Amino acid sequence: MNRNILITNDDGINSKGIEKLAKAALKYGNVYVVAPDSERSAMSHRITLRETIDVKKVDFPVEGIKGAFAISGTPADCVRIGIRNIVEGKTDLILSGINNGCNCGSDTQYSATIGAALEGASSGIHSIAVSETFNSTGEIADAYLEKLLDEYIEKKLQFNQIWNINFPAGSLAELKGILTNRSVSPNSFYDDHFEEEVLPDGTRRLKTVGKYREDAPEGTDFRAIVDGYISIGIVNNLC
Repeated sequence: MNRNILITNDDGINSKGIEKLAKAALKYGNVYVVAPDSERSAMSHRITLRETIDVKKVDFPVEGIKGAFAISGTPADCVRIGIRNIVEGKTDLILSGINNGCNCGSDTQYSATIGAALEGASSGIHSIAVSETFNSTGEIADAYLEKLLDEYIEKKLQFNQIWNINFPAGSLAELKGILTNRSVSPNSFYDDHFEEEVLPDGTRRLKTVGKYREDAPEGTDFRAIVDGYISIGIVNNLC
């Protein structure tokens, strides 16, 4: 099928993850890359309303794509602009990632990787978010990305739903397997609090500090990643 595929992320147009995803997507159709000009993590589903957005065509290290564009807005902006102003014809599929850091549990509400995919879903476009554990070697994603895309590109969802795929850390030999139908864990990898400094003028300056934890309920995406499995589940748009 000659699909039109829009690829974005929240790590920026120059990330290794988006390059890997674009290369893998070529077998499925016409590939367009529209991504932020720099990192836009934790922007959730934010869009730009009152400021202008710059769109610049850039060289991209994957031969065969239809075009690559860096924009000054958010990942959700990338999807909105991509499907309206860049993709030639109807957009059939949106792939968001590969994010440097898992997007599971309550962290999904902040993730701009998830937010970009949900923007696609809210436009009625089949969308998949792909992430891997922070600073992963990429060995597991390299081995399983194409296999999972083969399967989940064909598994359509209801309106405002996306597939959320997360690859765990570790080597391929350490992978325990693939767990599907994972629910979104109610907790996150980090228990956040704020360190506070009072400046000479009385201003209170706060910095987020997170304590890592691995407690998560069975059957959830977070539990799967902690236990060394690839996690696959559905995330629903709240609107």
